[in-house]
Amino acid sequence: MFSGKVSLKLKLGLGAVLLGCVALLATGMTVYGSDRLSARIDATIAAERRLDRYAVLSTQISSFIVVAAEAIQSGLPPEARADRLENLSQNIRGTFSRIRADLETAVDQARDLGLNEQSRRATQSIGIARMEATFETTRQGLMSDTNDREKLVGFIDTFSVGFDPLLNSVITDEIRARDRIIAGVADLRRSLTYTALVISLATLLLLAAFYAGLIRPQFRRLDLLHEAADQVGREDFTIALPEDQSDEIGRLFKRTNHMAQALAHRKEQVDLEWARLNETIAERTEELRKANDALAKTDEDRRRFFADISHELRTPLTVILMEAQLGLKGTPEPDAAFEIIQNRALRLNRRIDDLLRIARSETGQLELDTAPFDLAEVMQEAVDDTRAELSNAGIEVDLPRAPPLPVMGDRNWIRQVLTGLIQNTIRHARSGGVLALSCAASGKMGCVSVADRGPGIDPADQASIFERFRQGQGPSKSEGFGIGLALAKWVVEQQGGTIGIESPLVDGAPAGGTTGTKVTLCIPRAAD
Repeated sequence: MFSGKVSLKLKLGLGAVLLGCVALLATGMTVYGSDRLSARIDATIAAERRLDRYAVLSTQISSFIVVAAEAIQSGLPPEARADRLENLSQNIRGTFSRIRADLETAVDQARDLGLNEQSRRATQSIGIARMEATFETTRQGLMSDTNDREKLVGFIDTFSVGFDPLLNSVITDEIRARDRIIAGVADLRRSLTYTALVISLATLLLLAAFYAGLIRPQFRRLDLLHEAADQVGREDFTIALPEDQSDEIGRLFKRTNHMAQALAHRKEQVDLEWARLNETIAERTEELRKANDALAKTDEDRRRFFADISHELRTPLTVILMEAQLGLKGTPEPDAAFEIIQNRALRLNRRIDDLLRIARSETGQLELDTAPFDLAEVMQEAVDDTRAELSNAGIEVDLPRAPPLPVMGDRNWIRQVLTGLIQNTIRHARSGGVLALSCAASGKMGCVSVADRGPGIDPADQASIFERFRQGQGPSKSEGFGIGLALAKWVVEQQGGTIGIESPLVDGAPAGGTTGTKVTLCIPRAAD
């Protein structure tokens, strides 16, 4: 195409000028087509928006009719009916206002679409005005002062018959207009496509000589290099670029191949090291988690064990010391005091046996010896164990004779729990009073109640009084139930029983007390 005397620079310059002209022509066509296409797309979007407005209007009108019909059916007075319809009416008016604004904008935009489209938009505005007038007439009728149901129903029927055709007509017309615009977009796109094809063909003819003779071979080699770079980015180092040429690109191919081989070797080493590291981390993490779980479990069991057993060892020791002090002062009944000391020493020995069992146990929990026993007899034993403490505190015992009540549980632990409840009463009602105990069957359970007329327990504290190291917020907080009730609850529940507190007592306090606390302990009855 070019003479051999023409320099490469001139060839490139002429090619650049021709390509520039083609580019300017293509740019002009693009700008023109984009402007026309943008106008039609905007018109399509506006039509879709108006269709959405009509859908909203249809929903609002349906709601308006339903609410009006319900108000008429319910026989609401005019004021109430007007109140129920007012908000809906305001929403519908707002929708009409937005539709009118959209149509005004559409009329202005239709100038680019032709006179027929402008005329159609204006006609559509008339239809909207008729719908709005129909709605306003119906709204005024429904919100009038009349209570004539037939007349009100007539308003709704007339509105339904007149409004729906208008709305359907407007929607149908809008859909047709949108379809025409979309069809126009397709026609415009077709024209622009044909023009672009012509320009493209001319451009291809101009580029053919340059591309075939000079650019194509180098582009192909650059594409190979680009693909190799993408492979390296994906950590795929299986690259084999041709090394048959010794020019600049050929030398670059050779260096790229060497780099890929080095990276592949290094990646293999890194993957092996990373796999070993992940495996080591996983093993150490699992070992650490198991060790932490074991330590947490051991610490929890240790703290619970020492808290519970210290309380149980302290109780018999307190009684032994008290009885020993009475003996030193010359009690008139030394045999009874020694018997109590002996019984407490035996009980303390049992608790020490529990301590040894727990030390050998893997669970860290107290062992219970479940067997049938007489709950009434155990209640009497608990009173006998604390008789001296009750006497020193000036507390009278109201203990009616109870018939035998066979239950199933650990006799020693139940006696210890009842003893602890009585000692709680001594601490909370030490200024004198009455301790009332009762024993009776309740369904499949045998129950013992211990009631006093002490200061009572705040109802807000009763939900947490059985927790470890918790005390009530009442006047006796400094000497509250603490660990005793926590351990008592655990022992009773382990035997299938329940323990609960009722406080303050109004009519149930012993000897006419006006406050107080009643603790009720229930365990399963023994089979007959």
